[in-house]
Amino acid sequence: MISVELARKLREAGLRWDPEPGDRFVIPNRGMDDDVFVVSQMVVDVHDFPTGRVLGFNGTVEWALDSVEQDVALWLPGESRLRELLGGTFVGLNRVEGGYRVTLEVSGHRIDIEDELAEEAYGKALLYLATG
Repeated sequence: MISVELARKLREAGLRWDPEPGDRFVIPNRGMDDDVFVVSQMVVDVHDFPTGRVLGFNGTVEWALDSVEQDVALWLPGESRLRELLGGTFVGLNRVEGGYRVTLEVSGHRIDIEDELAEEAYGKALLYLATG
């Protein structure tokens, strides 16, 4: 999952989100920037009882936030979704000293983007494509 800062830059560059189960997002600028939500078809909670740990399956969660418009949510795409969005420009991901390098091929030229985290390198590569 990428940082909120990089997610904002990607949205500003035009990245659109078609929510799928497993996608993570935040609701920024409402005091919930650090609360990461996950798109899910079913909520499962872990409960600790004296007899052991139990997985509780819940259809809905009672909470004060019933719904928000998709445009309010800020998508934090993970590695697989970012790689998918890079499409045919993606050449590879390699471990380098200090982190990771994503290599793209754009118009016959190799472009290397590096970051400490693989997800951030993927996100920065996507931002390069969107703004370059």
